[in-house]
Amino acid sequence: MASHEEGPERKRRARAQDGDAKRRHTINDVARMAGVSKKTVSRVINASPFVKEETRKAVLEIIKDTGYVPDPQARGLAFRRSFLIGLIYDNPNPQHTVSHQQGILDALKGTGFELVVRPVDRSSPRLLDEMRVFVERQKLFGVVLPSPVSEDEALVELLKELGCKYVRIASVPMDDASCMVVSHDGRGAAEAARHLADLGHKRIALISGPPSFRSSVERRRGFESGLAERGLSLDPALAKQGAYTYESGIAAARELFELKDRPTAIFCLNDEMASGAYLAARDAGLRIPEDVSILGFDDAPIAARLWPPLTSVRLPLRDMGRMAGEMLVPNPLRDTHADAHEVRPELVVRASTAKVG
Repeated sequence: MASHEEGPERKRRARAQDGDAKRRHTINDVARMAGVSKKTVSRVINASPFVKEETRKAVLEIIKDTGYVPDPQARGLAFRRSFLIGLIYDNPNPQHTVSHQQGILDALKGTGFELVVRPVDRSSPRLLDEMRVFVERQKLFGVVLPSPVSEDEALVELLKELGCKYVRIASVPMDDASCMVVSHDGRGAAEAARHLADLGHKRIALISGPPSFRSSVERRRGFESGLAERGLSLDPALAKQGAYTYESGIAAARELFELKDRPTAIFCLNDEMASGAYLAARDAGLRIPEDVSILGFDDAPIAARLWPPLTSVRLPLRDMGRMAGEMLVPNPLRDTHADAHEVRPELVVRASTAKVG
């Protein structure tokens, strides 16, 4: 007597037959092979919580086996959203933005989503009006907000009102874990302070970033905390205000080198300003690190290209952008229920820092 064919075996045979077909699989094919409705497949693709786990796994297995790729245009019509992710930024350091952009593009590869980059002026009184038009006109699926734009609570409230998904990249937690990539800048700055103190430096200067940037505040706080751990404190005369730009690094370092009792080490809160400090040291006839140690933050590509190579606190900026992109874009083959994404700064010691003497 012929045995009755079980459901799983029937699905496997159907899948094999379809695999032999020389055509692109459709959502209808996936639904038929999984024995579910087209609507259920759509829910799985878009990470809906209203699907049984057993069904979700079965559908994902078939999607993986067949290589089925959802049609972005069809999905866009269904959800009345374009398949565009926005990167909204206001940062004087271009490398910072480029690194985030590269990471987001890494996350979007093969998904059908595209990236739209939008510079803004945070101080503009028209910012919210401009962002409302931007989001609505582009029908953005979601946006990535790097620092310092991520610190704008009014903008975040606007995105919530518009029903636009967002992920904030910031130095400290500022929102629900599901929409945050946290870099913990203060921890890296504290490590930088300990490094310089352990080399015997006591007159350690600081060139900070704009006070309106939370990252600058957190980095300075971490730096002072690290000094305190070694029994040191920041001399107010050695604290100079920068703007996260090359030019501001030159100007601030020149002021420090003109002091009668100049510092033996300088911690710059980003690598752009550290690069400027290199030029100021050369103009002052000082050698790095024999006469002054210089330490930066971010570990941008320029850090390894300076001479001597720059000691810097590494933030994985590209990885942070990738994390943000992955949190925004539904991917049926990726865990969409992951907790907060966090990175840990790491001190990269090169030749620009040395013992006193």
